[in-house]
Amino acid sequence: MADSLNEYINAKFGIESKDIRTYSPLTLAYIGDAVFDLVIRSVLVNKGNTAVNNLHKKSSAIVKAPTQSKIAASIMDDMTEEERDIFRRGRNSKPHTKAKNASAIEYLEATGFEAVLGFLYLKGDMDRIMELVVLGIKKADLTDGL
Repeated sequence: MADSLNEYINAKFGIESKDIRTYSPLTLAYIGDAVFDLVIRSVLVNKGNTAVNNLHKKSSAIVKAPTQSKIAASIMDDMTEEERDIFRRGRNSKPHTKAKNASAIEYLEATGFEAVLGFLYLKGDMDRIMELVVLGIKKADLTDGL
């Protein structure tokens, strides 16, 4: 059995691991967005059977740029230097899409947050992802939504 979900997927598809330090911040953010979405959806689903429409409303309220930006700001001091560096790279990237229902700053900060999560996921550090997400949700006072 692989140590992480990513390693498990790579093994099943015969993919050799790559040096994630060579990945662009937008690539890290791409997978980080999916990881954050999966974590939030898992929390909501595991709290009990609920109408899918309600699940979608609750998850959409959290998995959006303004909320991710708020989470990132609340945990910045708790990030390691390496995580802050990845956050800055993601925030300073030049995404080819426009922010939807978010300011440009919120969108870029959300991209930085997603880049950190993507880096940790590809590194196989789900414990750290959960530590940052749980801490961010508490510090950003979002526990009511979950």
